[in-house]
Amino acid sequence: MNVGVIGCGAISGIYFQTLSQNPGVHVLACSDLDLAKAQAKAEEFRIPKVLSTEDLLNDSEVEVVLNLTIPRAHHDLNLAALKAGKHVYSEKPLGVSAFEAEQQFAAAVAAQRQLACAPDTILGAGIQTAMEQIRRGAIGQPVFAQGFMLCPGHESWHPSPAFYYDHGGGPMLDMGPYYVSALVALLGPATRVTASTKMTHSTRTITSEPLRGTEVPVHVATHQTGVIDFVSGATAALTTSFDVPGYAYPPITVFGTEGVMEVPDPNTFGGPVRIRRQGSSEWSDIPIHRPYAENSRGIGLIDLVEASKNGTVGRLAGEFPVHVTQIMEAFDVSSREGKHIWIKSQPDPILPMPEPVTA
Repeated sequence: MNVGVIGCGAISGIYFQTLSQNPGVHVLACSDLDLAKAQAKAEEFRIPKVLSTEDLLNDSEVEVVLNLTIPRAHHDLNLAALKAGKHVYSEKPLGVSAFEAEQQFAAAVAAQRQLACAPDTILGAGIQTAMEQIRRGAIGQPVFAQGFMLCPGHESWHPSPAFYYDHGGGPMLDMGPYYVSALVALLGPATRVTASTKMTHSTRTITSEPLRGTEVPVHVATHQTGVIDFVSGATAALTTSFDVPGYAYPPITVFGTEGVMEVPDPNTFGGPVRIRRQGSSEWSDIPIHRPYAENSRGIGLIDLVEASKNGTVGRLAGEFPVHVTQIMEAFDVSSREGKHIWIKSQPDPILPMPEPVTA
């Protein structure tokens, strides 16, 4: 299928690289508000067309739109692409609210097109190996998981970090998609969320160049802790924070009736996956034999294309990205309203990626 890419910023390079190596997709066109960026990517990756966003959406040859714009632009562009009859693969998050995600899903159903969303790291070798171990009963029945994403914020390194603290920002919408997607992939769909959130600082001072010394207001919760209950009976405690120093907790740990598993960073594609079984004090490294252990952003789009050709639903399409967005939003809603928030969507479990072909 022919792909049109909207947004040619820093993250686009790895997408272009991954897609250029797969014969099932062809990047036909690219667009950016700064057409010079689009032109540079077109020259680097031999992309035939450099178009305005409007012309790309109206191009009858483009069958799939890859949306790599900033989060607050995802909703309108995804809706426009679906209305134009394109399949859509969006960078995370799908929308900055559950309402936006639900609207997009309804539009995709009405247009009979697929709508999928990053992160596709859960299709990589590390998380897929962890999923495989759980399915095989390596730690017994999962009872509880713990996840941590802890950092002091992005104003010390990002050249223009204000959007992280504006509506649609915060640690949950920024990094939560990796952790929530991984937890749903490992434990299945969620039923409810209970959480407490806070804004530790009302302003942040940029210490990176070129805006060093600029003070930006904070409009979102920057520290969020909550419990997710799953249909399977398992629970997970997840903390995402822009307010504390980083700490070397395992990103995700799953505790089962017969063992404990450390899951790799869900913002990566590789390992390690480690298991300590009941009665043992030793950790075992699980061999990572599945494909996509290196940075492979774009495999979610490839999966969408293959599913469309086969008449099935992509692993990251359907209700899955809506479900992830509803869970993330529920952290803030639960804290504000002081109650459990029930999750309306119930997607099918993520199917494992195909086993690697061996001689």
